[in-house]
Amino acid sequence: MLAAGPGSRFPSLNLNSILRHDVPASIVVFLVALPLSLGIAIASGAPVAAGLIAAVIGGIVAGALGGSALQVSGPAAGLTVIVAESIHQFGWRVTGFIVVAAGVLQILFGLSRIARAALAVAPVVVHAMLAGIGVTIALQQAHVLLGGESNSTAWENLTELPGQIVSTHGPAAFLGITVIAIMLGWKYLPERVKVVPGALAAIVAATVLSLALSLDVKRVTIDGSLFDAIGLPELPRGDWAGIAMMILTFALIASVESLLSAVAIDKMHTGPRADFDREMIGQGSANVLSGLLGGLPVTGVIVRSSTNVAAGARSRASAVLHGVWVLVFSVLLVSLVEQIPLAALAGLLIVIGVQLVKLAHIRLAHRTGDLLVYVVTLAAVVFLNLLEGVLIGLALAFALLIWRVVRVTVTAEQIGGTDRWLLRIDGSCTFLSLPKLSTTFAKIPPGVAVTVELTVDFLDHAAYDAITDWARQHESNGGSVDFVEIGAARMANAEAAPPSRSMGRVVLDDVLGPWQVDRNGASNGTGDSGDPLVSGIAAYHRSHAHLVRPHLDELRHRQDPDSFFLTCSDSRIVPNVITNSGPGDLFTVRNVGNLVPEQGDASVEAALVFALEKLNVRSVVVCGHSSCGAMGALHSGEAAGPGIDRWLEHGQPSLERYRAGHVVGRAAEAAGFGPVEQLSMVNIAVQLENLRRHPSVRRAIAERGLTVSGLFFDIASARVIEVRVDGTAPIEDNDGLLEQLQREPAQSAR
Repeated sequence: MLAAGPGSRFPSLNLNSILRHDVPASIVVFLVALPLSLGIAIASGAPVAAGLIAAVIGGIVAGALGGSALQVSGPAAGLTVIVAESIHQFGWRVTGFIVVAAGVLQILFGLSRIARAALAVAPVVVHAMLAGIGVTIALQQAHVLLGGESNSTAWENLTELPGQIVSTHGPAAFLGITVIAIMLGWKYLPERVKVVPGALAAIVAATVLSLALSLDVKRVTIDGSLFDAIGLPELPRGDWAGIAMMILTFALIASVESLLSAVAIDKMHTGPRADFDREMIGQGSANVLSGLLGGLPVTGVIVRSSTNVAAGARSRASAVLHGVWVLVFSVLLVSLVEQIPLAALAGLLIVIGVQLVKLAHIRLAHRTGDLLVYVVTLAAVVFLNLLEGVLIGLALAFALLIWRVVRVTVTAEQIGGTDRWLLRIDGSCTFLSLPKLSTTFAKIPPGVAVTVELTVDFLDHAAYDAITDWARQHESNGGSVDFVEIGAARMANAEAAPPSRSMGRVVLDDVLGPWQVDRNGASNGTGDSGDPLVSGIAAYHRSHAHLVRPHLDELRHRQDPDSFFLTCSDSRIVPNVITNSGPGDLFTVRNVGNLVPEQGDASVEAALVFALEKLNVRSVVVCGHSSCGAMGALHSGEAAGPGIDRWLEHGQPSLERYRAGHVVGRAAEAAGFGPVEQLSMVNIAVQLENLRRHPSVRRAIAERGLTVSGLFFDIASARVIEVRVDGTAPIEDNDGLLEQLQREPAQSAR
């Protein structure tokens, strides 16, 4: 991962940075791009020089104009199949026109600021598309590796492969297998050797072997120099519908591949994030120029881009320079390129094709239930064509999405040996659910008590009618029906407004909502008004009593809490919420200022001894909080009232320790907390010391390893911080609040 300067951005770039980081990285990328560009051109059935032209333009134009600083563009394996199909159907020069038009369409994507819409493709379809392309490339190049010629369709390549194996050309197969072996084994070599890209090493080794052994194999052919290969595209003479479809296919696939590559590269560095609209403009401009000059279509390429990041590039200068190096090599060293055996490039492409089929993607598709989409898309891409395969995959993924969204689970079961039944309805309940609802209703015998548990996020009027009609009929036959509504959709709203999906905060709102009544006594959102306790209890019975009843039934004869939890009486502290615990987990004691008086207090003393000696709790916790009124009164010294002032005298030791510079207070100050919060944390530490001196606590620590800990709840951020008195870091926050406060102390003062 690249080192970042302040604010997670690269340091300001200058000539020294370019020479130190970008030039070396550009050379590494050039060495990777050169053999790939040659191989992709040959696999596409295009002139070899077309791959070099695309590499030059992709590096210089897309690198300079694109929105991803470290992405490297050029000819990509992902477009090999569709380019080959275009050349076969329309010819090479018309394909150049298609590339130009696709580039114009990409520029329009960028200018209209809809580039992100190209990312709205199911990842499983993209993964399967790439895998299908990989399989197609491997099948094609297997024939070339064996000394033959690839066929026009994957089915022909597959069925004729056994015959090709029988008539294998030995020298060509030897060179291709050598390349495959070197590339597969390259990762196991020492790091100092792997400085040279494996693809380059494999091609050089195969070329040297072919020359040293004077092997009679087919080699790369370039007619003239790179400039001789430049030629304007040709306008189509017919089949404009097919041309338009091919243009759209080029533009969409090139855009999706470039954007997905940019997203992946963003995850590999900490510099500026990609501007997708600008990236589309850069990619489109490169394709317009590449098509005009006789080059292959250009996309962002993950192999070259990830190599660029790993090599230490800091700016777009690396991508641009890599294009310059390809240009220099293509012009001055054409004779070297013509020594490369085609079988060696075939071996390289077979490895690249196989690597496009990633086991991690297959396992992910299996885990997420998308394996059918993956297999169907891959097969369609291989045996039909790229566009049809992607469209079939998207249609299947969309159908699967609709099925998952609208499906509902309806079950009915008898509870234990009682006469009560539990009917569960879970999911999106629509008119499509009526057959399943009707079938399940028929399983419930008449005259029994039924609890209907509705965990639905969508309820339309047809489903609501079916449920209520059945409930009325069941009650008329002597049964009873109780509704428990756990999901977001409410039956009370089914006839009041069009159905809508409502998710997200429903659980938290249902738990806390009954207490959130405005100052004028207005409705609390449950449909009730008046006394919030009464409406809250009613909401509890409607929504949650059914869920906690089994758990509480197990605790009806005993309690087994894990912790003695001493906290402040402040209404904003909800112990079970901030500790993610449930009924029976905390033995809670509350008082003003969460104090443990040294002289003893009957309430705290009785609860502590009972928790330690009768309940055998495993931990003792003191929890304070920010904006504490008790600590504020202590700190200011102002009178708060006779009863309160007498109680707060128990907090004087905490105030004295704070003023003396207690280590916890200093740590809180360094983290950006204000004086009252610093005193609150010191108070927690002092109460922990008081607890550790208590005889019952000391005995429990010695005999059974009781833990004593302190927590500070920051109300504004809803974060919990650990307060320590064991000599280690005095305050600890695993969620990053302290780091944030240290960066922004002025904004964090309370």
